[in-house]
Amino acid sequence: MRLQGVYTALTTPFTTDGQLDEKGLREHLRFQVRHGIDGIVVLGTTGESPTLSGEEKARIIEIAREETKKKTQLLVGTGSYSTSQTILATKQAEQLGADAALIVTPYYNKPTQEGLYRHFEAICQATSLPICIYNIQGRTGQNLQTETLQRLTSLPAIIGVKEASGNVPQMSDVIEGISRRKKHFSVLSGDDALTLPLIALGGHGVISVVSNLIPGAIKSLVQAALNGDFVKAQEWHYQLLPLFKATFIETNPIPIKAALSLYGMAAGSCRLPLCDLLPHNYEQLANVLKQMPQEWIEGYGQT
Repeated sequence: MRLQGVYTALTTPFTTDGQLDEKGLREHLRFQVRHGIDGIVVLGTTGESPTLSGEEKARIIEIAREETKKKTQLLVGTGSYSTSQTILATKQAEQLGADAALIVTPYYNKPTQEGLYRHFEAICQATSLPICIYNIQGRTGQNLQTETLQRLTSLPAIIGVKEASGNVPQMSDVIEGISRRKKHFSVLSGDDALTLPLIALGGHGVISVVSNLIPGAIKSLVQAALNGDFVKAQEWHYQLLPLFKATFIETNPIPIKAALSLYGMAAGSCRLPLCDLLPHNYEQLANVLKQMPQEWIEGYGQT
């Protein structure tokens, strides 16, 4: 399995009374598929996975597989700070038809680099699902060092990394030291605003938040960059940059769900402890969205 292109880190839509909005979830998935997205990621941070019940998680995977089967790749977020629980979640994703698992490095308990290696080693020994590692020090408190990642690539199931460290020199080291030598290994940006720099360095795409709203535009940026047309890619980058900034004005996924709601797309409020966008930030987001070409969101709600 090869990871390349645009993967949407899908939001989880809720009804007005806070329940899982299955109809809205299907509409959102169909919108993504219609715009030719390369893959869908469910149960990630953007999907508010920490607030979902086990039953909701299973149902989301089932619906996502039904809507994406034979159309686009499906990745499922299965990581936690418990190795045993991560193994159980990864096995469930495998049983429900996921193509790969996105597994964040354990958070809160801050394992050593050796502990991180053993965590992923144990998962690989217990399951056969391809694994994309998610490195995001800002949320986990622990950076997966390049040397450790290099060790992990000796495990056949490890097929890529979602790099959200925000550390461009580190991303460059990962590409130069690993993916340029191991052609099966993909490096994906975990930050929309760093998509172009990462691909210019030799990366392979993005796991995007903003593509929830405008999958076609993000796809155009990434495709231009992957094709080596960096003049066109730069045009897309700077056109999208205000939106990249506005959709991270508060903790993700608060702003992107507000943006989806502004356009009548399935979203709903975030579940506590995340709360609605502050009024002044909401106004700033709305002003940025007013400048956005309307054709970027065409086709939502079509069957």
